[in-house]
Amino acid sequence: MAKIIAIANQKGGVGKTTSAINLAAALSEKGLRVLLVDMDPQGNATSGFGVDKSKPNTIYDLLVNDAETKACIRKNVWDKVDIIPSTMDLAGAEIELLDIEQHEYILRQKLEQIQNEYDFILIDCPPSLNLLTVNAMTTAGSVLVPIQCEFYAMEGLTQLLLTVQLVQRKLNPSLSLEGVVFTMYDIRTNLSQQVVESVREYLKDRVFDTVIPRNVRLAEAPSHGMPIMEYDKRSVGAEAYRRLAEELLNGRQQA
Repeated sequence: MAKIIAIANQKGGVGKTTSAINLAAALSEKGLRVLLVDMDPQGNATSGFGVDKSKPNTIYDLLVNDAETKACIRKNVWDKVDIIPSTMDLAGAEIELLDIEQHEYILRQKLEQIQNEYDFILIDCPPSLNLLTVNAMTTAGSVLVPIQCEFYAMEGLTQLLLTVQLVQRKLNPSLSLEGVVFTMYDIRTNLSQQVVESVREYLKDRVFDTVIPRNVRLAEAPSHGMPIMEYDKRSVGAEAYRRLAEELLNGRQQA
């Protein structure tokens, strides 16, 4: 049965989708079958794998139109990586979902049909704490939180952790924090180091050792519809996500 991880941060521009795409690719390099679920109406994870958004059967159809789960999966968008794509149609889904019974659990019910076919299911959440994010968290066993090394990182992180605790208490008792991973780390600045030290002190063993650097090749890859492992497999960004995947598999986090 697949390990299901929601990749979430209500703040945009923190490397959430970049992490979803490249962690999926890094896990697949190790021979694991991965399903990436794009729950963000912007559809950046979808375009990041070069998937055509105009074709029918997306995450919107799965959630709102009761489409079959297998019909919404695009197979082998990268070696051993499948995706349920997203489009801007999803932006209005939250209102439409309110009329559906048990609307917090729709994604969970849909993915139960296919989770035995994968080793990992990664859910790229929207940059907000809305019903789509709640659906991801009721489906997942854990939440991975990418945070940018910047001044306001702790403020957003605190709010997200409160949301995780609330979902755990009210909707999904098995939900846990997989860990926090630092993104866009700039070794040249004192601020990056200060943010890392502050969060590590606060969260202790729930912070990954791996730090994702600020890297031009990593930023360029999505515009070519490729994970960094294909765009520049020897870049520091590619190596960082390979280390993150290894750490995730081994359960090794900073003590």
